[in-house]
Amino acid sequence: MELKICHLYPDVLNLYGDGGNIMCIQKRLIWRGLGAEVVRLPLGSKTSLAGFDIVFIGGGQDFEQQVLLEDLHRGRADEIRAAANDGVVFLTICGGYQMMGHYYETFDGKRCDFIGLLDLCTLGAKQRMIGNYKFRCTESAGGSVVVGFENHSGRTMLAPGLEPLGTVLAGFGNNGEDKTEGAHWKNVFGTYSHGPMLPKNPQFCDVLLATALERKYGRAALEPLDDAAESAAHDEMCFKI
Repeated sequence: MELKICHLYPDVLNLYGDGGNIMCIQKRLIWRGLGAEVVRLPLGSKTSLAGFDIVFIGGGQDFEQQVLLEDLHRGRADEIRAAANDGVVFLTICGGYQMMGHYYETFDGKRCDFIGLLDLCTLGAKQRMIGNYKFRCTESAGGSVVVGFENHSGRTMLAPGLEPLGTVLAGFGNNGEDKTEGAHWKNVFGTYSHGPMLPKNPQFCDVLLATALERKYGRAALEPLDDAAESAAHDEMCFKI
């Protein structure tokens, strides 16, 4: 068994160690004797998203998101929508998560029209939401408690029919008001969790891997791993938040 993993826009969306998520995905497959091919597609790449099993999009600043607009509207947005509708697993962080929605409007009124895959929009605010935080995933996203670091001025609002990724236990989440964090639609997972997210949340990482394997092979063969170090890091953060 093998999964083909795309790191989309690694040259632009690369805040707070988000690239470590790719390393974690790859290692947790290799440690189980499974294949893990990673392909990095920078801004302007002509390589199609066809054939990938997991696509990762990290976080960036408002300026960097605006830089991506031309590339998205040249056809990459259509590819993302097609892949997501076909069940490809997406993990999108912060700016990458916001891009999956309809638009981001900055605090000074500049609007970026994005992919429109997820029924959400984001409004910039003057005050940033910063700090370590934790949330509990919905049952459909595995039900684990996730710890991470958030730093965003955008307030993301989900449409009534869109399921959040989880419920905030400490911190801000989507908007600091309704206790929602992230979004989950089909096999698309969006979150504000930097850090990187996956190394200290192995249970959630395995949800992504199992989902991708089941889509590709009809079954998920994930042998247990010794996650003592990862669990210790997770529990230490839980204790301090």
